[in-house]
Amino acid sequence: MPISMMETADGKVLEVHLSGKLTKQDFLQFAPVAERLIRDYGKFAMIVVMDDFQGVEAGAAWEDLKWDTKHYHDVERVAMVGEKSWQKTMSECVKPFSGADVKYFDASDI
Repeated sequence: MPISMMETADGKVLEVHLSGKLTKQDFLQFAPVAERLIRDYGKFAMIVVMDDFQGVEAGAAWEDLKWDTKHYHDVERVAMVGEKSWQKTMSECVKPFSGADVKYFDASDI
């Protein structure tokens, strides 16, 4: 399964695990969970763990861009944990589309 999610800190943190290649259908699993957290708590934080993550298909990237624009101020912080240099670059690319404080962490530093 390319995406799995777990709520922590009483729902104020969403831990998202990504592996393989993320599709539009995978992203559509994320959106309702995140939107429920926004309804319940206002803002929330995310930890995105990329383990054997191989990227995002165009349809998923488009859905993510639309979601980020709509919810620009709803995510406070994002910790992106990866294992490849391109994943660090990807974390830098998402910053303009989110009001969140986005930081990258190498998996070996956890």
